Amino acid sequence: MLTLTKPAGSMVLYGAILFLMEFVRGAFLVSFLPTYGVQQLGLAAAGIGIAVSLHYVTDTLVKCAAGYLLDRFALRIVAPVGLALSLAGLLLVQQAHTLWVLAAASALFGAGMSPVWLGGLSRAGTERRASHMGVMYTCWLAGLGAGPVVLNFILDRSYLASYWLMAGLWGAALVLSLFIGGQGSSAVQTPAAIPFGVQLTLLWERLRSMRVLLPAMILQTTAAGMLVPVLPSFAQSSLGLAYSQYSLVLLAAGGLTVAGLIPFGRLSDRYDRRWFVMLGFASFAVCLFALTRIAGLGPAVCVAAVLGLSYAAVLPAWNSVLAQYVPPEQKGMGWGLFSSVEGIGVMIGPVLGGWIADHFHARAAILSSAALLGGVAIYYAFVSSGLLKRGTMA
Repeated sequence: MLTLTKPAGSMVLYGAILFLMEFVRGAFLVSFLPTYGVQQLGLAAAGIGIAVSLHYVTDTLVKCAAGYLLDRFALRIVAPVGLALSLAGLLLVQQAHTLWVLAAASALFGAGMSPVWLGGLSRAGTERRASHMGVMYTCWLAGLGAGPVVLNFILDRSYLASYWLMAGLWGAALVLSLFIGGQGSSAVQTPAAIPFGVQLTLLWERLRSMRVLLPAMILQTTAAGMLVPVLPSFAQSSLGLAYSQYSLVLLAAGGLTVAGLIPFGRLSDRYDRRWFVMLGFASFAVCLFALTRIAGLGPAVCVAAVLGLSYAAVLPAWNSVLAQYVPPEQKGMGWGLFSSVEGIGVMIGPVLGGWIADHFHARAAILSSAALLGGVAIYYAFVSSGLLKRGTMA
């Protein structure tokens, strides 16, 4: 079997697989599922929300299990199995005629995505870790953004063509995963030789060493999640934007995020990455506050552009910081555990943001998100700056 074992080749392969995965995930969750579920199956919007939530709940819950498997088996084995499991969920969609079958299919679709993500994160090289993170997140955002846009054009013509395009691209990702190189040897001791109880103790010690970071980890993903259910209605009601204009705003934010990830990743490799984390979150908070004080397309595009650059500054630097606390002999379980901690905020945020918008106003939800992110920036600056600055842990 052909394998790619060089780090650069591995990152390119992971990036290609990740792009295809997120292209299909974005197309399915943002475009296909809401349209097909409501218009073809006659489901309520609340039911579609349940299916989407179950997808992310499953994705979050299986991360630790996927990490445990990655520490014991080669990624070239675990990744194809996970992708095949998700493909089964995607194929189940065509048999779904009720909400609960559709929700089960969506949940199964989310169950097999973690291995490629965790494998790419664990293989990011120490010397250029933030740069590698930038590559990973560039592929993620590019796929996630392109999927819904492309599928919307095809949905106008045929649900069936849209469905089989997603299945075909996911199948292509599955085929590519067969060429992932073997797992490198541990720097200290192979995970399989370490008893499970000892591994849990080691991970617990790492969590204790970074316990000051944990509240902010959850708050920052909660703040981001709060924006998901409110931004479309806010753009229309408060900014006065048509849907086509809102698409331009999203393109400005997403385009500059993708364009900035690799350059910012390289800069944070050369300079003190804690400044990228703190200033990035602070800029994010200021931009969200400004968003509640403007109207019209031009100002919205400008604010969105700065938001995109802020996000690009934070992502590779923050994940490089987080990588300091991943045990070298437990990279799979370590990344799985930390990703699950961040996933708590992803699950809380949309519910909290929707509740605030329903009981007050969409503007209140955005201001609340801005306040949380501003608090996170201050917290990192005054409480945990030493942890952000510290070098890679052994």
